Amino acid sequence: MSWLRVWAVGISVGLSKTLSSRRLLSVFSTLVKIKSFSGFTMALRGVQVLEIPGLAPGPVCGMILSNFGAKVIRVDKLPSDATVGFDSVDHGKFSMSVDMKNPRGIEIIKHLTKTCDIFLDPYRPGVMENLGLGPADLQKNNQRLIYARLSGFGQTGPLAQKAGHDINFLSISGTLSNLQWEGKPPNPPLNILGDFGGGAFTCALGIILALYERHTSGKGQIVDCSMTRGAAYLSSWIFRTQNTYLWSEPTGKNFLDGGCYFYNIYKTKDGKWMAVGSLEEKFYLQLLEGLNISVDDLPYLSDNEIGKEMLTKRFLEETQDYWIKVFSNLDACVTPVLTQEEAASYEHNKSQNSFQRSADGCLIPHPEPNLSRTPGNSGCYLHPPKCGEHTYTILKESGFNKDEIKQLQSEKIIYIEEKGQAKL
Repeated sequence: MSWLRVWAVGISVGLSKTLSSRRLLSVFSTLVKIKSFSGFTMALRGVQVLEIPGLAPGPVCGMILSNFGAKVIRVDKLPSDATVGFDSVDHGKFSMSVDMKNPRGIEIIKHLTKTCDIFLDPYRPGVMENLGLGPADLQKNNQRLIYARLSGFGQTGPLAQKAGHDINFLSISGTLSNLQWEGKPPNPPLNILGDFGGGAFTCALGIILALYERHTSGKGQIVDCSMTRGAAYLSSWIFRTQNTYLWSEPTGKNFLDGGCYFYNIYKTKDGKWMAVGSLEEKFYLQLLEGLNISVDDLPYLSDNEIGKEMLTKRFLEETQDYWIKVFSNLDACVTPVLTQEEAASYEHNKSQNSFQRSADGCLIPHPEPNLSRTPGNSGCYLHPPKCGEHTYTILKESGFNKDEIKQLQSEKIIYIEEKGQAKL
């Protein structure tokens, strides 16, 4: 991003009716501090990614790379395509719109991959090969290219060509069966573990590992990330401890799956909730102190049913705010269950700037982990790009001249969002 663009961003944000002058100053301060989303002070500065948009896992993987300084270019379909759309995680990305059904559009993408570092494929096996954009097609012209394949069931096996969603990946990974209370069916935790934990974050890790290895070999490689395998890998500790006392009881009756009264969720007087994680005895004693329950009445490791009954009754006697104040002075591993908005205003989270507000009013978590010299940035002050907003700039930078770009536009092989770009 040039300083002119930084200025333009500041002006556009300043015109937003939702921001005060103080907020505008904060925006400028942040932009000046990070200098640009080209990554001048960020860990992945200089890394260029071509992201083929898909469902949530692919864009989130691209978001992670962008948050830490990579230049992520979304290769979007033409706006006339009914399926074109934009994800909520595109802040800081660039958009180039190309007709991927046209051979010349495919050639444009191939041309760009000659100089890029990462190609992100979110489709089932064979889709990119059928377009002439498979690993063999692209790596023969760029042996340093890292080809990341993010799929639900992986590249091989009976289910490789099947459709699926987070709940399906979790179900056959052996993970979903562990997420249930006693006597209740398994309860999928939104689409966090499969799509994002086992998918987006695991794929991003694979890309970083391949980038690191490339420094030694000088060669790229294929990163094959299956959300099913990724979800299982996230559950490694659960698999490796399955023969220990932690899981000696049926599902829903163990220490960590809802069967323990001092590792559980309790409702408060005002209909909110408190999370109790007082597993160790020293924390358990602090829990009882906060609840004003005598250890003689409820010794450590008491009967679970008796313990749940006593804690349920006690927590219902006071509001969540009351319990927050009580346990703020104790080291009992007891915390409030917060909504997203409440989490953003929670004192501890505010002290670490854990959340930011985007230009369109959404809460955005700060990128993790926090690096001391080259921290990430969510790009929350930037609006997501419009379809084709950067088509002209990207093609110009990759060697196309003005006449060639104009010809491609007139033949509807590319789409250029004219606002903010050079008109042809």
